[in-house]
This record gives sequence, structure tokens and C-alpha cells, in this order.
Amino acid sequence: MTGPEKTEARKVKILEAAAKVFAKKGFQDATIAEIAKTSGASEASIYDYFTTKENLLFSIPLELMRQLHATMEYHLKLIRGSLNKVYAVLNMQLLFYKEHPEFTSVLMLLLKHNRRFIDTESHKEIRKNLKLFDRIIVEGIESGEFRPDINPYYVRSSFIGAMEHIIVNWLMVGNPKDLMEASDQMFDMCVKLLMKNEAAHGCPLLNNQKNLYDAFLNSQNYDGKEKSSSSRRANPEE
Repeated sequence: MTGPEKTEARKVKILEAAAKVFAKKGFQDATIAEIAKTSGASEASIYDYFTTKENLLFSIPLELMRQLHATMEYHLKLIRGSLNKVYAVLNMQLLFYKEHPEFTSVLMLLLKHNRRFIDTESHKEIRKNLKLFDRIIVEGIESGEFRPDINPYYVRSSFIGAMEHIIVNWLMVGNPKDLMEASDQMFDMCVKLLMKNEAAHGCPLLNNQKNLYDAFLNSQNYDGKEKSSSSRRANPEE
């Protein structure tokens, strides 16, 4: 093993140890001394590689997110159909988080709502995975497989938000017991969001903005003022 390879191997051990300690104790209570002991590295070498405890925390997702992205890209090349790709991405992500519980705990409970984390290289890798999902949605719309009236950003936000909520619940209270149990239910939700279905009708007011506007006008006088309560009592059938 060459010098750079040894250095990289030591950094990987430190990051793995850091994920365990941060997941168990949280950021504030975790110490570099404990991480050094867990990893077998010296405190000085940890500071040499990562400079601060926060930088160490922010570095944990980088390589794992790269691995996840590479895995998804590889398999997606072998899959036909946008809906099949959505199902594959869902399952690959859930399986990845299930197999890396300490990392998942750090990502979901410590990093997701940290404002400074947004400016890191690790967060850029996370965004690449989000854009991959956006790409699948756009492909499905362009091919006619998905509804043309959906917004990829909102679909992705709904999908990722639901998935992360389930993952956090799994981490905090152990429900579901097996994270993969959520796969089929979430996929069903995606199908309803994405697929063309002429028989499915949503709320008419939301489907037709004019109806919504007309409903608003009906509750107002011609001068734009709200009808008085006495007027409503005089017209109980309104």
C-alpha cells in the first residue's frame, strides 16, 4: 500500500469511528479523544486531516454519498422505463440507509438542518442524488410515461420528504422495524403522483383556478367587501 493509500485508509477509519461516536452521543457530547480511541488514530492526526470537530462531522457523508450516487447511476443504465427507475432509486436508497445506520443517524439527525452544512462538498454530493431523481421525472414526462402537469421539484420534494420522515422515525423509535417495509407503500404513493390516470379526479377547486376565483367572488359583495353576518342570516340558503 502506497503512502497516499495509507493516508486515505486512515481517514476512512477516522470517519467510520466518528460516525459511530456522533450517532451515539451527538455533536456536543462527542469528543475528538473518544473518536481517536475508537479509530486507533491520534488526536493530532485527526486535527491534521479535518482541522475541527465540525469539519470532521461535515466530512462523514462525502465518500458514502459518492458511493451511493455511483451505485444508482450504474444500475439505472440497465433499467428501462422511468417508473422502474423510480422504484430502483427508492429501494437503493432505503437499502443503503438501512445498511449504514450510524451514518444515517448522523445525516438525518445532526446534519440535515445545519445551515453551515449546505456549503460543504458533502452537501454537493447529496444534491447530485436529488438531481438524479429530478432527471428521472423529467425523462418520464418527456416520454409520456408520467403526467405532463407535474413539477419535478415538488414531486421530488414530496418523495424525499416522506422517505426522510420514515427514516427518522425508524432511527428514533424503531418503526418500521425493517426500513425496507416502507418501500412498496412509498412506491404506491409515487405511482399516484406520477402516472396518467384519466379516472382519477382531484378537488375541482384545485383543478380549476377559475372555479376557485368564482367561489371567492360568491362570498363577496360587488364592491369587494365581505358580506355582513346579517346578510348571511337573511339568506340562509347561500
